[in-house]
Amino acid sequence: MSVPLFPRPVAHRGLHNRAEGIIENSASAFAAAIAGNFAIECDLQLTRDGHAVLFHDEELDRLTGESGLVSDRRIAEMTDIALLDSASGDRPQTLAAFLEQIGGRTLLQIELKHQPSADAIRQLAKIAADALATYSGPVTVESFDPRLIVLMREFGFSGPRGIITYDYESEDYPPGLTEDERYVLRHLLHWHETRFDFISCDKEALSLPAITFWRALGKPVTAWTIRSKVEAEAARPYIDQIVFEGFDPDRAS
Repeated sequence: MSVPLFPRPVAHRGLHNRAEGIIENSASAFAAAIAGNFAIECDLQLTRDGHAVLFHDEELDRLTGESGLVSDRRIAEMTDIALLDSASGDRPQTLAAFLEQIGGRTLLQIELKHQPSADAIRQLAKIAADALATYSGPVTVESFDPRLIVLMREFGFSGPRGIITYDYESEDYPPGLTEDERYVLRHLLHWHETRFDFISCDKEALSLPAITFWRALGKPVTAWTIRSKVEAEAARPYIDQIVFEGFDPDRAS
């Protein structure tokens, strides 16, 4: 019997709990996920001087209290900003520091965030692929942007690559999509280019025909973001694993 690609629940942005001072995408959240025997989902943004940093938002305000964009800060500035409400004084990590912290102890599901230009998209993919070329632990990469998935392969990343998707009905991410682009993304019609290995799907879009079609053909599906046992049970018939936050999926209730 083959080993599943995602054998354990995936902690969304690490096992974070802001009320307890454990902030998303922080070293503390990643350490808590490892202690709980969970896989880790995390996010990569690109700094002004061309470094990858563990950070979800394009803007700084929600997580740091500062204004402006991550893409306007140099890496030395980003790693010197304290994360709001962190009990241990966590700061955003470089990709290298993050990989050193994890050290192969759990599976990674690394999201490459959409970037504002073709050059930045290419730069982020190259940085990620180069860093992961010397990393020996279990790792997958994913993105909403098919171009990043293609570039990761072109730059030599040989691990599993996933497409993140949703119904593309009301949201606008990546921003500025045309109706034709929404149609392609909703139905995963970029397959001939991306050749994705798995799908990470919004829990509200699991019944989309493209999701059921590709899962029937053997592509694993993870569902985001699952926030309760009830949501996990509702998603279970359609997926292979959950990406969760706000509860412990190993607890009976």
